[in-house]
Amino acid sequence: MRFGLIQNYSADIGEIADAVDTYETAGLDTIAVAEAYSFDAVSRLGYLAAKTRTIGLMSNIFQLYTRTPTLTAMTAASLDSLAPGGFTLGLGASGPQVIEGFHGVPYDAPLGRTREIVKICRQTWRREPVMHDGRHYSIPLMRERGGSGLGKPLKLINHMARPDIPISIAALGRQSVAQVAEIADGWQPIFFDPQLAKKVWGESLEAGMSRRGSELGPLDIQVQVFFAFGDPSPEALMRIRSYLALYIGGMGAKGKNFYNDIVSRYGFAAEAAAIQDLYLAGRRAEAVAAVPDELVQGVTLLGDPDGLRQRIADFEAAGVTELLLAPCADTAQQRLDDVVALLTLAARERR
Repeated sequence: MRFGLIQNYSADIGEIADAVDTYETAGLDTIAVAEAYSFDAVSRLGYLAAKTRTIGLMSNIFQLYTRTPTLTAMTAASLDSLAPGGFTLGLGASGPQVIEGFHGVPYDAPLGRTREIVKICRQTWRREPVMHDGRHYSIPLMRERGGSGLGKPLKLINHMARPDIPISIAALGRQSVAQVAEIADGWQPIFFDPQLAKKVWGESLEAGMSRRGSELGPLDIQVQVFFAFGDPSPEALMRIRSYLALYIGGMGAKGKNFYNDIVSRYGFAAEAAAIQDLYLAGRRAEAVAAVPDELVQGVTLLGDPDGLRQRIADFEAAGVTELLLAPCADTAQQRLDDVVALLTLAARERR
């Protein structure tokens, strides 16, 4: 099992940057930087690249619709060249509320766009003249598709030390998870309960893996998880419950909320519907209170050393290769101490 940190889109990047030396000494593998409708992730990843010596960096996630495919490839290539520990390109579709509501572009064909972007990125990194005539992207842009006819295939100017940058894709739906298992290096699910995940995603993963090329190797599964070493404070638990209620209840309209669908498929359909109804009605405190304790325990990493060992073993048995920790302690020092304590515990277990 590898361990990383997830830098929340609304958190202070300085908290992690100032502690990089401590995290490196403790053996942290990855720092993943989130991007929603917040400060952009690229600037913060570049800042961290200048601070790290061994820790890998990762986007969590670059949204499909907000950058052209070749700009996505260029950005990943640049970050990989700057980060001594390397860069993993985390991609995802986000949702229509963010893509159309904040960026003002249509949220269409996430499956098709994902497949084409992955293909274009890999072609760019191989320093081939980029040529792609797909349903969603045309490079060079041909006259009959609105171009001037003056474009010509170009290849990336810079030579890359590593032309096979890993691509890890956030996906939740049946078809999208199957596609990730087929074409990507890694998969980033959210609200992953190791005891129930196979029930929700098992068939999709099997279908995708049956079409997976041998050149890709095993599929990494990188799970973002709220974490506390020991019992979290009531305030920390409330933050976790509030986060779950926000996503289950408020991240999407009825029938278009992927997170609500996951919780329903876990067996909490009535609870998920109640949380959404309450949240959309503006009764947010009641929505938070309606989040089942069993769900909170299932998708988090909380407890004493023995409990944490068992939970890590459960995630490992479910195929998870890396836990991206979201420490939920009340202070920066306690969050740092908790992560170091977990890394120390994990290192002892390896010995």
